[in-house]
Amino acid sequence: MPETILVINTGSSSLKLGLYQPAGDDMQLLFEGLADSIGHDSSKLEIKDAAGKVLHADTTPLKTQTAALDQATQLLRKLANITPTAIGHRVVHGGPRLTSHQRITPELIAELKNCLHFAPLHIPLALELIAAAERTYPSLPQFACFDTAFHITIPEVAARFPIPREFFDEGIHRYGFHGLSYESIVHQLGASIPSRVVIAHLGSGASLCALKDGRSIDTTMGLTPTGGIPMATRSGDLDPGILLYLTRTRNMDADALEQLLNHDSGLAAISGGESDMRKLEAAADPNAQLAIDIFCMAIRKTVAAYAAELGGLDLLIFSGGIGEHSARVRGHVCDGLAFLGLTAEKVSVMPSEEDVQIARHCHTLSIKNKGLHAKFAKGAKFRHGIRGVTWRFSSRTLREGCCFF
Repeated sequence: MPETILVINTGSSSLKLGLYQPAGDDMQLLFEGLADSIGHDSSKLEIKDAAGKVLHADTTPLKTQTAALDQATQLLRKLANITPTAIGHRVVHGGPRLTSHQRITPELIAELKNCLHFAPLHIPLALELIAAAERTYPSLPQFACFDTAFHITIPEVAARFPIPREFFDEGIHRYGFHGLSYESIVHQLGASIPSRVVIAHLGSGASLCALKDGRSIDTTMGLTPTGGIPMATRSGDLDPGILLYLTRTRNMDADALEQLLNHDSGLAAISGGESDMRKLEAAADPNAQLAIDIFCMAIRKTVAAYAAELGGLDLLIFSGGIGEHSARVRGHVCDGLAFLGLTAEKVSVMPSEEDVQIARHCHTLSIKNKGLHAKFAKGAKFRHGIRGVTWRFSSRTLREGCCFF
């Protein structure tokens, strides 16, 4: 049976699937699925082949991501007639101990459950989909690809918040996100990547990353995906005193603040309710223009700051839905950055390829997994992918799929 990776990438109200197989030195897409507006009456599910031909489309209500996954996998099985050999999941946050892409084991699941407070909007969804995939494909290995893993190279001077050391030691520091997107761009650039690069991943969630020789040295999102620049409905960075003020004067508790910062802020709050950049650009309302201006100014300030951190700027890359498709945002950001020597030749637009990047990691991990099964079948000592854990493996633990990476 040829190796086939099923990639699962979930958002707050969407689910993307892809079937990939090795092709030469890379992974080739065979089929892809998209479930959108999950939890709404307008939800829809679409399956396409590698050429983009729509093989199935319907508007059956999808209440949850797991319901969407169940329906999509049934359709893929019927339309593609291909059984995957491994499954890869995008996991937004690995917490302080899950710092590399690795095979999913009971130990990893337990560690993710311990990390719920780091990303309460994202990790529970990932856990549900891992469990759903296991019910559908109980014998297949599953792998977790962490958005935070790419940023493990950020030095302490950029990762540390100016609060007592005890909090840093507990794992309260800058993690960074959109790592799989940034990885995919580094992969696309290959050996031609310049030394000093800033990537702006701009979508509903948005962040920037400073790369020195292809490695992340700073990024805008911090402990959680709420931090950084303003986003569609997320606040980005705020004066912490605002939260203290709201707690004291409006008696807002943690749940109320979470709702405010993640769902009721950002572009939507500034514009008066609209978070879609396409609609904001088409609107004549001055509040819509203000939202765009604030968004672009935050990006521009960050690019300049990262240029200072890098000691110059060789290339600025725009990616993500807004970054790739909004010429107005790109132009607005670049206005005023001429002092950096930012010419048209130093600005590029590149697609985010998170899903194929997950497939690449799963392919590599699958090969390592097979090799380690052979090498350590008689028992060996090996370091676990969970930071600080070393186990001795036996042939029994290998068969049961312990994580080695």
